[in-house]
Amino acid sequence: MMLQDEVQSLRQVTLFSRVAPSKLKLLAFASDRLTYRAGEELFHQGDAGDAAYVILSGRADILTDSPNGEIKVAELAYNTIVGEIAILCDITRTATVRASAPMEALRIRKDVFLKLIADYPDMAIEIMRVLADRLNRTTTELTEARSQIKSVH
Repeated sequence: MMLQDEVQSLRQVTLFSRVAPSKLKLLAFASDRLTYRAGEELFHQGDAGDAAYVILSGRADILTDSPNGEIKVAELAYNTIVGEIAILCDITRTATVRASAPMEALRIRKDVFLKLIADYPDMAIEIMRVLADRLNRTTTELTEARSQIKSVH
């Protein structure tokens, strides 16, 4: 994949859709292109949040540890970003992300990601929207799960 293709992929990610193409080109150039085999981890729950990843091709699963083993909570496809929460909140990874098929990803280091947010306040607003949407979905799912548990008892 050429640099221009990476820029096009970045433009498809909601967080970057309003960023100028010249800045996306710099972002793509400053990022690392990585290849993963099925079963390889991008990062593990509890790891330090040092980068975000944009999936360029393939798929990955988001997995969380539980007393009963790993639970798959979501599947990621191309042109999605993952890992940005740990960067923004300066916390350890809240989940493991593992390639479920051969995939390529763009690894965006924390310092590069934070500089882009500082340069583009619109991107910070998009991040807030994405995080608010995730919180809303999680709250809805938690409410549904609790009501199912109550109806069983």
